[in-house]
Amino acid sequence: MSGESTAKEGSKLWGGRFTGATDPIMEQFNASIGYDKRMWKADIQGSQAYVKALLRVDLVTAEEMAAIHEGLERVSGEWASGKFVLQPGDEDIHTANERRLKELIGAPAGKLHTGRSRNDQVATDMRIWLREGITKLRTFVIDLIKVFVGKAKEDIHILMPGYTHMQRAQPIRWSHWLLSYAWMLHRDIQRLDELAVRVNVLPLGSGALAGNPFNVDRDFLAKELSFPQVGSNSLDGTSGRDFVAEFLFWASLTSTHLSKWAEDLIIYSTKEFGFVTLSDAYSTGSSLMPQKKNPDSLELIRGKAGRVFGRCAGFMMTLKGLPSTYNKDLQEDKEAMFEVYDTMCGILQVSAGVLSTLKVNSYACSGALTPDMLATDLAYYLVRKGIPFREAHGLSGVCVSLAEKNECSLKDLKLADFKSVSNAFEEDVNKVWDYEHSVEQYQSTGGTSRACVTEQISKLETWLQQ
Repeated sequence: MSGESTAKEGSKLWGGRFTGATDPIMEQFNASIGYDKRMWKADIQGSQAYVKALLRVDLVTAEEMAAIHEGLERVSGEWASGKFVLQPGDEDIHTANERRLKELIGAPAGKLHTGRSRNDQVATDMRIWLREGITKLRTFVIDLIKVFVGKAKEDIHILMPGYTHMQRAQPIRWSHWLLSYAWMLHRDIQRLDELAVRVNVLPLGSGALAGNPFNVDRDFLAKELSFPQVGSNSLDGTSGRDFVAEFLFWASLTSTHLSKWAEDLIIYSTKEFGFVTLSDAYSTGSSLMPQKKNPDSLELIRGKAGRVFGRCAGFMMTLKGLPSTYNKDLQEDKEAMFEVYDTMCGILQVSAGVLSTLKVNSYACSGALTPDMLATDLAYYLVRKGIPFREAHGLSGVCVSLAEKNECSLKDLKLADFKSVSNAFEEDVNKVWDYEHSVEQYQSTGGTSRACVTEQISKLETWLQQ
C-alpha cells in the first residue's frame, strides 16, 4: 500500500484505522454529498455552536475558537455565493465543510470534531433543516386555507349537489364543500405544529452513541441553536428518526386531502359537469386533439400524493428491521425528507394557484339540482307533521316509487298522489321543492345553511388572525 493511498484514507473523518483504498464504486455508493449538501447552513450553525461549547470546557483556546468560527463563516460565504468547490473525497456535507475549514485555517480545524460524531452531527443538521422547512410549509398551508376561505366567502350564494357514492344526494352550498377541505387543512396545521415540537429536540452532544465524554454543556448548545429541549438519551438521540417518519406521514395525509380535492375538481371541470373552469395557467392541451383542455395541475397533485406516500411507506420499511443506535441504513432518511419537502412545496403552491384562479359556473351547479334530491326533505316534511322518521322515510320512498311509475318528477306529483300515500300531506308540500329552503333548514353547527357557513368562515378567519 502506497503512502499516498494511506494518506487518502486518513483524510476521511473515519480513516485512521484503514490502510486499504476504498473501491471507487463503494465510494460512490457510500457518498451522500449529492443530496445532503442542502444542509450546509445547518451543518455550519451546529459546528459554530459546538466550538463555543468546546471553549467552555477548555478543549480549544479563545484564539482557536475565533479562528474556527471565522473559518466557518468563510465556508458559509462560499456556499451562499455558489463558490464552494466539492472534492472527490467529500463523501458528505460534514466531511466537505471540515475539509474546507482545514484548508482555510489549518491545524485548529482538527479540534472541531472533539467528542462529536457524525451520528449526532447529522441528526442535529436534519432537525435544524426540517425545523426551517416546517416553517415554510406552514406558511404555504396557511396561504392555501386563506384562499379556500376567501372563495367560500365570495361564492356563498352558489348551490350545488352534494354527493355520496358519486350519486347526487342533497343540495349544499358550494362554500360548504370548499370549507370541508379548509377544515382538513386546519387539522394538518395542528399536526404540523405538534410535529414541530418533536423535531425541536437537540441531539448534539450525544456523540456516536454513548454521550459526550468532555462534559460539554448541552443546555448551552440548545440555547445557541434555539432548541427548547435537549434529548434525554444519547442512543435515541443519534438513531431516532421518528421525526422524519412523522414528517413523511404528515405530508402523506396532507397530500391525500389535496388529492381528494383535486379529484373532485377534475370531475367538476369535465363537460359532463361543467361546475368549474380552470385557468389556462394551470391547464394544458393535447398534442393531437385541439379541443382538449386538460387539468394537468390537478392530476399531478393527485399523482404526486402517491409518490409522497410511497416515500413514507418505504422509509418505514427501512426503519422496521434496524437494531438499536445508528446504522448506515439511516442515510436513506435524507433523500426521503428532501424529496417529500420539495413535492409538498409544489403541491401546496400549485393548489393555491388553481383555486385562486378557477371560475365557478353557478348556473351549471344549480342546474344539476333535481327534485329527487329532496326526497329526504319530503320525509322531514312528514316528521314536522308528527310522523316518526322511520315511517316518514318509508312513505317518502313510496312517493319516489310512484313518481317513477308515473314517469314524472317527484315534485310533479299531484296533491292527490301524495295523499294516496299519506293523509299527512297538505298543500304546503309544495314548499319542499325550494332548494334554497332545503339548505337553509340545516341550521345546526356545521351545517350547510348560510348562517352556518358564515359561522365556519368566521371561525377560520379568527384562527388565521391568531
